[in-house]
Amino acid sequence: MEMAESHWKLHTELEENFKRFHREIIVELEKKTDMDVKYMTATFKRYQTDYKQKQESLDRSQTDLKKLRRKGQSKHAFKYDLKENEYLETISSRQTDMQKFIADGCREALVEENRRFWFLAEKHCMFSSQLSSFHDKAKELLSSRLPTWQDKCSNVDKVPDTVTSMIQGLSADPESAQTQHHSKNHVSPLTPPPAPPLKISPLANMFNPEPRIPLSPSSDLGSEQGSLGDLSRSTSMSSGLSGGTKSRVRTIFPHTAGNNDTLLSFDHGDVITLLIHREKDGWLYGELDRTQR
Repeated sequence: MEMAESHWKLHTELEENFKRFHREIIVELEKKTDMDVKYMTATFKRYQTDYKQKQESLDRSQTDLKKLRRKGQSKHAFKYDLKENEYLETISSRQTDMQKFIADGCREALVEENRRFWFLAEKHCMFSSQLSSFHDKAKELLSSRLPTWQDKCSNVDKVPDTVTSMIQGLSADPESAQTQHHSKNHVSPLTPPPAPPLKISPLANMFNPEPRIPLSPSSDLGSEQGSLGDLSRSTSMSSGLSGGTKSRVRTIFPHTAGNNDTLLSFDHGDVITLLIHREKDGWLYGELDRTQR
């Protein structure tokens, strides 16, 4: 029964770890997926539109240059030299602008990809740490109890001392035992001890699916390890906080709001004080400590 109870505790704790994994990682990812797809689709469409405009502008300049060069093949070619140089400078500037636009787009795409996979990778690392700690504690628990179990099972003929004393009493000389009992207790001659009251063996309920008391935080396996609910360091960090306290978070990526006044610009490593402790429509609201915006 002690062995079964120990393994049940290990199984329950492991099951709780995987429930937290589902709650803190799978469910959170499902919430974010739709919003991320919409955001990335809109961003990609905007990138395509800007790219098309820049490419059309560059093509237009190159077409105008070709027309100018055809005109310059006449006898008054010197009239078009200055204008041709202006067209060449315009084309060079637009080509440089196009290359910078593509490079910036690649950089922003990589940052967005990292931002999403960073969240998942960080969650997995913390879950792996939690699981590793569980296995260490499980090993410690089993290692401490295994010698006792092996000792109890090492000798099938071993009889407990209390039972040995009872057997020796029953095996003693009946006459001397009877005389001794008459002199000491004044009772009837020695009779075998009564049979124990009828009751169901503990093993009968070994697999009875009765509700068990869940492991408390002070149990052998859960006293020192925090839950996966403490892992989130980004948007879910403020969830579950009391309404009377303000939480502060540190950014792990830079963000530029551009012309959108409703968004907040910040640098990597900035500290933001959350004004609302839970996500609202997928957004967090906060004040940047450095600029008070």
